[in-house]
Amino acid sequence: MAEKFNEEAVIINQEQISDGIYSMWLHTDQIASAAKAGQFLGVYCADGSRILPRPISICEIDRDDQAVRIVYRVVGKGTEEFSHMRTGMPLHVTGPLGNGFLQSTKKAFLIGGGIGIPPLLQLAKDLTCEKDIILGYKNKDLFLSRQFEEYGNVWIATEDGSRGTDGNVLDVIREGQLTADVIYACGPLPMLKALKEYAAQNHIECWISLEERMACGIGACLGCMCRSVHKDEHTRVKNKRICTEGPVFAAEEVEI
Repeated sequence: MAEKFNEEAVIINQEQISDGIYSMWLHTDQIASAAKAGQFLGVYCADGSRILPRPISICEIDRDDQAVRIVYRVVGKGTEEFSHMRTGMPLHVTGPLGNGFLQSTKKAFLIGGGIGIPPLLQLAKDLTCEKDIILGYKNKDLFLSRQFEEYGNVWIATEDGSRGTDGNVLDVIREGQLTADVIYACGPLPMLKALKEYAAQNHIECWISLEERMACGIGACLGCMCRSVHKDEHTRVKNKRICTEGPVFAAEEVEI
């Protein structure tokens, strides 16, 4: 298991980038040097009544300045607390956690949906291969889309048809007659299920990042299990822990 660190990070800056979605840069002592695209942080609340960390994906890594960026949606009291924090405030974090994306030189699709889009930004920066970046949104509020344009061909799908393709990410692929040899994806479960099926039908390597409610974030509590095709060598059951064996899996390894 990769080394992880407990740190009192310091907020460099924070801004709201969409309705209920915030971007925060954190200065760290060690996490930025160790982090990889696809991993996440456990972020702790200052309010002592909320003991467990909130798992938030890493969006960008600045190793020169020892900084990491997280982009998160306010969904409860913990993330609501984070949204009110300001520059210079300390934030207790643990990371980097989980396994990130295994990078390839093959022609790639990077496919993100909703709050599953931020974890793909660092991957887009790291990959040197030819890539099409397909982003799915509910409406014309295309947070982060401009930042992806520097790293590949960006295609947009919106559920309401207000921008790009009227439909979902697979509609973009079909409409543009796009092809790739490997898929990297993060987003809602229905999107990942559809991409897993598409990849199998077209014999495309596919890596998916799963989201799940987590408690400890380090594999001890077994609260974020997913069904796997093969038995775990230790427990002898067909389960995997998303926080440690994941969040990134080969699509054929998990049942979703």
